[in-house]
Amino acid sequence: MLGRMAPLVLTFPDIDPVAINLFGLKIHWYAIMYLLGFAAGYVLMRRRLHHEPYRSITKPKPWTPADIEDILLAAVAGVIVGGRLGYVLFYKPLEYLADPLAIVRLWDGGMSFHGGAIGVLVALIIYAWRMGRPFLQVGDFLVPAAPLGLMFGRIGNFINGELWGREAPADLPWAMIFPTGGDVPRHPSQLYQALLEGLLLFVLLWLYARKARYRGQTTAMFLVGYGIFRFIAEFYREPDAYLGFLSLGLSMGQWLSVPMVVAGLVLWLWCRGRAISDVEPEDLKDMTTTVDNDEDSVDKGLPGMPIEHSVDPDEN
Repeated sequence: MLGRMAPLVLTFPDIDPVAINLFGLKIHWYAIMYLLGFAAGYVLMRRRLHHEPYRSITKPKPWTPADIEDILLAAVAGVIVGGRLGYVLFYKPLEYLADPLAIVRLWDGGMSFHGGAIGVLVALIIYAWRMGRPFLQVGDFLVPAAPLGLMFGRIGNFINGELWGREAPADLPWAMIFPTGGDVPRHPSQLYQALLEGLLLFVLLWLYARKARYRGQTTAMFLVGYGIFRFIAEFYREPDAYLGFLSLGLSMGQWLSVPMVVAGLVLWLWCRGRAISDVEPEDLKDMTTTVDNDEDSVDKGLPGMPIEHSVDPDEN
């Protein structure tokens, strides 16, 4: 046992999960991480307004900072509702069936990324429908900023000392003993996920999205990238005790990531086949902003022609 408890093994820092306590009002680090994630998303989406195709879109109306605020509100609702219900259905359905009121006790913990992703998907579909915008155009706008939010979330998991990793070799320099993980050194898998699903995915996706792509391809790359990085990180993360390993020795997180990757690949190929670009040529923008969209112009295929068109992004 002494050999396993080598000097290289780190002890988890004793971090109070409550960051601020004002007269009994407790603000947890995890909540602060959520706020940092949404704040980073807001700043990055402000930058996206200056990228193609969003700086050139005029129909049904130009993209503005007000759209960012509406999207963030929709995303917050989707993350909270979807994340909670996903945790209930994917991980502990019988426990919550026996105590349904526990579902609303968010302060007890328990959120699922995959459930949150579904919640955000539904929220964005509703937003796109209300605003008359193509859903995939909205998705492409949001997803390049999402990984940084995921990174802050994983840092919050680390501060809380939860969702720690599998047992690690004692000679691993960063192996760590967590308060609730027994007396064995473990992988700090929360930090692995913060780096993979968060920082690395952000850099790759942001660079990919800087060049105008066919509508939906950026969303597709997010699904593929997250699914792959999550699948890899799960090899170092301890499976939930009440689930353990599932078929083929994979965890629930890995099985939920497989359809994400498949869906992303199918979506990318489908978008490539449709070849719809949202970048509006300058002459088309000039016509749509200076000439009335009347029935005669539509018949002639001039100013009233649909903005949605199929062109190679490389030509713009």
